[in-house]
Amino acid sequence: MKVLAIDTTNYVLGIALVDEGNVIGEYITNLKKNHSVRAMPAIDRLLSDCDVTPQQLDKIVVATGPGSYTGVRIGVSIAKTMAWSLKIPIVGVSSLEVLAANGRYFNGFISPIFDARRGQVYTGLYQYANGGLVTIKNDQNLLLADWLKILEDKKERVLFVGNDVVIHKETIVSTLGDMGEFGQVTLNNPRPSELGLIGLTKEASDVHSLVPNYIRLAEAEAKWLEQQK
Repeated sequence: MKVLAIDTTNYVLGIALVDEGNVIGEYITNLKKNHSVRAMPAIDRLLSDCDVTPQQLDKIVVATGPGSYTGVRIGVSIAKTMAWSLKIPIVGVSSLEVLAANGRYFNGFISPIFDARRGQVYTGLYQYANGGLVTIKNDQNLLLADWLKILEDKKERVLFVGNDVVIHKETIVSTLGDMGEFGQVTLNNPRPSELGLIGLTKEASDVHSLVPNYIRLAEAEAKWLEQQK
């Protein structure tokens, strides 16, 4: 089964081609550039380099958020359009779950981090068990201070991964001490190959009902709803 994985939820643009559990090709950049003009050319280039046509794809897997509102929409829109036009299944995967997959060899909890500003983060809690990634606490948006209190009460080692961890490292260390651990810089970029492998085992969604998972409303939307009350 040939799977195309697409992740545009944050600064990292990730495209991968997975075939029967083997990673055939992978494209990753971590740049402050517009995914809307780079994602499709990256997909075209990767498929071309791997001698695969869109018609040979069997499934599309896309990171559905949380992350940048615009970035999430770009990836989901491309994935839905491709799945619909090619008449193949589509699977949505949490972008935090994709990042957590980088902690495959860590013996403890894994907390992927996306900065959400104003002292808040997008995060969840994961752990590898029996060779698979298990969700311990669902993805959420909350104050980092509140999240660290939850983790402190668990009294377990926690690996923090993500390019935004550096923003909060001092706070994490001051609260968790040695119980908070940090991955090498190579673990901070979400891997589209991991996204593809995760999507292999998940059930497909209806292409029309698959939507981004922002977790929280954009500030403009939240203000508009408040004004309507």
